[in-house]
Amino acid sequence: MFPSIPKEPGHVPPGPSSPSAVPQLRVGAKLKAARKARRLKLRDLALRVGCSESLISKIENDRATPSLPMLHKIAAELGTSIGKMFSEENADSGVVSRDGQRPIISVDAIGRDGGVGIRLEGVAINGELLYSSIHVVDAGGDSGGFIQHVGEELAFVLEGTVEINLDGKVHVLGQGDAIFFPSEVRHGYRNPGREVARILWINTPPTF
Repeated sequence: MFPSIPKEPGHVPPGPSSPSAVPQLRVGAKLKAARKARRLKLRDLALRVGCSESLISKIENDRATPSLPMLHKIAAELGTSIGKMFSEENADSGVVSRDGQRPIISVDAIGRDGGVGIRLEGVAINGELLYSSIHVVDAGGDSGGFIQHVGEELAFVLEGTVEINLDGKVHVLGQGDAIFFPSEVRHGYRNPGREVARILWINTPPTF
């Protein structure tokens, strides 16, 4: 017999007005605070990441949404990561990740239907050895370029079809397919289908 243990309260999906619903994260203020902590001017950061000073200013003031590679590049240059931005906002998120309650970051990758393109849902965001998120990619949406960083990663397609580009070689994955590769390899992805694609992405160490 298993010992009797307290049960966690049942999960009730949060409604639009539910206090437990997690809003979309606004990363601009976090990036601005990190830049000022490093005493970097807008011009200096823009030169380091290869974009205009005005774009950095717009991103910091939530008047522009960066592409996934640009957000990753800015975060890395400021000594942080996309995963850390999730965890700073949800330090006490616990061990269970609830559908409909995960923190969300949107990135600029306009889909074929004019949708937001890509939304990142934080899953395992407080780990020391790995980071995990669900990438929700609108039809026609793509990562907007390549990303490279230290580590290894696994992508598992939960729904839809995805093209994973590893340094120019494209791998087409459908629902239930997975791919594993070194994070140092330039990688990006695209949803070539007509439906939303959802990908569970796991990185170790949490350098994404």
